[in-house]
Amino acid sequence: MKPFEILTQILELIAALAAAPLFLGWINKCRAWLQNRSAPSLWLPYRGIRKLFFKDAVIAETASPLFRIAPYIVFGAMVLAAAIIPSMGTGLPFAAAADAIALVGLLATARVFLSLAAMDIGTAFGTLGARREMMIGFLAEPALLMVIFVASLISATTALPAITENLATQHLGLYPSLAFTGIAFTMVLLAENARIPIDNPSTHLELTMIHEAMLLEYSARHLALMEWAAALKLFNYACIGFALFIPWGVSTGESGPGALLASIPLLAAKLAVAGVALAVIETLSAKLRVFRAPEFLATAFLLAVLGLLVHLLLGA
Repeated sequence: MKPFEILTQILELIAALAAAPLFLGWINKCRAWLQNRSAPSLWLPYRGIRKLFFKDAVIAETASPLFRIAPYIVFGAMVLAAAIIPSMGTGLPFAAAADAIALVGLLATARVFLSLAAMDIGTAFGTLGARREMMIGFLAEPALLMVIFVASLISATTALPAITENLATQHLGLYPSLAFTGIAFTMVLLAENARIPIDNPSTHLELTMIHEAMLLEYSARHLALMEWAAALKLFNYACIGFALFIPWGVSTGESGPGALLASIPLLAAKLAVAGVALAVIETLSAKLRVFRAPEFLATAFLLAVLGLLVHLLLGA
């Protein structure tokens, strides 16, 4: 294990943990500007997490140990996923084990424990949210795997750092297959992170909420970890998109410390543009009814399959 790889890994983890709430705050601020509302502070997610850490937890009498340990498992899974995704550099200590399918499995693990914890107390809203979350995950995971499969066919590997390095070092070209899968990935990102049009992260309407319904019984440090994990998940999905579709500017294995330092402002610029794009999409979209979510994700899967067929038939 080289010292440069360790440095890259440490910087990526620090950036993910520190920038994830800021990325969420930036999206909320852009949404407020586009909707002609008073914009909240960029630091509001940090303040909310900090405030929750200093409160006393209130736990239901019927809660099992699973309910208590689930926030730590979900948060740990998101941190481990951030360690696998090449957001700044491809020279990562976990590169040998950083398979894209393993990454999808980590995201699925977090979803399963979140859903089990939501059903553990036995409340109606928690069970409702867990069932909807599992339905969304059941439909979104095949589309995400298909998107990654198309990129792996182009790069002849399923290791995400290797895919990123291969695409970043190639000559600039047009890949219609990546265009289709890029649209599919955006739809999966919106669904997996409880964003409009699948879910509204700012609502507490009982009949429509998905993610928020699973967190109603949490408080204090447990809720802080869940909120932080949700911000990390959004950050991770954005970095997966950068790794697959905008890999330029990432420090590759042959680059030195200078390229790694240069990747930091480039990552910040990508996140800023992605935040604006997500805010525009959410402002222009209306929330779908719950039973329309399968149609939305089926469209994403079909677009990913279309990208695969384009690559296999046209080689582009």
